[in-house]
Amino acid sequence: MIPTLLVGDYLFVSKYAYGYSEYSFPVPLPLISGRIWATPPERGDVVVFKLPADNSTDYIKRVIGLPGDRIQIRGGVLYINDEPVQRKPVGTVTIRNGVMGPVTYHRYIETLPNGRQHMIQEISDTSALDNTGVYVVPEGHYFMLGDNRDSSRDSRFLNEVGYVPFVNLVGRAERIFFSIDGSPLRFWDWYRTVRFDRLFQSIE
Repeated sequence: MIPTLLVGDYLFVSKYAYGYSEYSFPVPLPLISGRIWATPPERGDVVVFKLPADNSTDYIKRVIGLPGDRIQIRGGVLYINDEPVQRKPVGTVTIRNGVMGPVTYHRYIETLPNGRQHMIQEISDTSALDNTGVYVVPEGHYFMLGDNRDSSRDSRFLNEVGYVPFVNLVGRAERIFFSIDGSPLRFWDWYRTVRFDRLFQSIE
């Protein structure tokens, strides 16, 4: 979810935002059938959900497709119901990426049909993930994308993530309460590793 979220961000997640299901609790409660006090997510929400492949692994991605939507990516541009989503370039950033060394990413402000805006980043518009078939979101499911578009395991991988059932949503990510570039246990280094500018930022 870079650049919206960074490794070392700690989040407040609203578990009541969408009502409660068996996955809203640290230990699943199978006595809850479906969702109670259910409120559907909005397009653009950043959501924690249980991976449908195992119903236990937590993922965090952005809700892009609602039930019945047609989702596609063509040349790096997101299409929702056959209409391109506006993407405004806002510069580049170079990030050290493990053994690959420095990698330059292009950043864009994406504006969804409901007016919600967020930043995404791409290495290029020619990767395998930048040209997809059409995904038709089933009833009662959602299509999730990561903001780091060329490095995200999300709903484009039908066998790994795919369409996420409403019942699998854990909650909406609301705010960063702590952020650190390093181990939080090394408290003597906090003066140089805590990202003070990210503390208590809302998640858009």
